[in-house]
Amino acid sequence: MSYQHYGIDPALVERVKFKMKNPEIKERMKMLLQGVTKADLQDYTKVTRLIGLAAGILGEKLSGSQTNQILEFILAQKIDPNNAFHLIKLWSMFR
Repeated sequence: MSYQHYGIDPALVERVKFKMKNPEIKERMKMLLQGVTKADLQDYTKVTRLIGLAAGILGEKLSGSQTNQILEFILAQKIDPNNAFHLIKLWSMFR
């Protein structure tokens, strides 16, 4: 299911994709997500914290509803960061 089904604004996604092309931001995001597990990505509190930290790194101010939309999307995907198939699936969603 596409991120748009969760109400996530495509313009926000495009801004984030553009900002992630900056090597410094990309490196900070990699450091933030280093060691994150599947269990972490199913934990409401941890994901909310990660969204806030990522928004800060990206310089994006998210409203409460935007944060909740992103949170619901992440939880619904049941992402396993150690599963290459999951990562490819995510990558293809945001191409």
